[in-house]
Amino acid sequence: MRAWQKQHPRVHFHFTPTYSSWLNQVEIGLGLITRDCIRRGIFRSAADLMHKIMNFIRLYNRNAQPFRCTYSNPRKRIRVSLSSVTRH
Repeated sequence: MRAWQKQHPRVHFHFTPTYSSWLNQVEIGLGLITRDCIRRGIFRSAADLMHKIMNFIRLYNRNAQPFRCTYSNPRKRIRVSLSSVTRH
C-alpha cells in the first residue's frame, strides 16, 4: 500500500474512527440534504430536484467543516446481554 501511495501522491486516505462506519457518515450527509434541501420543497421535475440538490451540495461544500467524533472511551460502549435479545 505504501509503495502504491508513493506512486499516487495526490491520493489521501481518510480513516473512519474506531466503532464508526462509512455508512454513518453517508447517513449524516443524506440527513443534511433531506432536512435542509428536500423536506417541504416543491420540485417541478426530477431534473429540478437534482439541480436543487447539486446547488445545495455546492453551497454546503464552500463552508464545510469536518465532523468530529466524540466517542472517546471504548470501555463505555453499549453492551447487550444475550437475555435481552428477542429470539425469533
